Amino acid sequence: MTRAFEHAEMVQKRLLQERLNYVFSDQKLLLLALTHRSYGSQNNERLEFLGDAVLGSIIANYLYRHCPQLREGEMSRMRAQIVRAESLAGVARRLDLGRCLLLGPGEMKAGGVKRDSILGDTVEAIIGAVYIDSGLDSSSDCVLRWFEKELVKVSYECPSKDSKTKLQEWLQKRGQPLPCYRLMDVVGEAHRRLFTVECVLSSIDIGAKASASSVKKAEQIVAEKLLTKIGET
Repeated sequence: MTRAFEHAEMVQKRLLQERLNYVFSDQKLLLLALTHRSYGSQNNERLEFLGDAVLGSIIANYLYRHCPQLREGEMSRMRAQIVRAESLAGVARRLDLGRCLLLGPGEMKAGGVKRDSILGDTVEAIIGAVYIDSGLDSSSDCVLRWFEKELVKVSYECPSKDSKTKLQEWLQKRGQPLPCYRLMDVVGEAHRRLFTVECVLSSIDIGAKASASSVKKAEQIVAEKLLTKIGET
């Protein structure tokens, strides 16, 4: 019976590592990461603490690199959205961690294998275990793979670069002069003014004009027109 149980446990760990797409060099780390405090004094709490910090750093780096328009507060909110308990539990369920957890009898009877907090803590513990096992690069690869669904959703929510920024970057890449926007005309009463702005890209002899209720809006429209003319929309 004992031999059969050990074999089943080995199979379960192998299947889990296939789902994780990561094989631990130190299998004891994986076992520790799956061990809840209700199971015994040797448990995953310390790995969870480490994994929480590693996860936050990886997500922050992702947002910094992939969402350049986000400000600090916006990045903080998005990171919190990704690492909240519900998101972590969702990752755990996709990886089917519940069946691999080591829980005490009381926690098992109480349905701990389905509890968001326990599932989420286990994900963080596994991230911490990967970090100890093979470092930050491997941890980052795992997190970006396991959290792909959450990261794709966040990427769609990231505001795209505005037209003026896109046009400026296009010119800079080609070593051309930056665009110069000129206010050409202002008409209308104080509360209903219309501003006309022009921009000419002298290096490629292309220009555009636009009118809007503010100078900033007119400049964005002009930049958008110029991007269309150069085929960058």
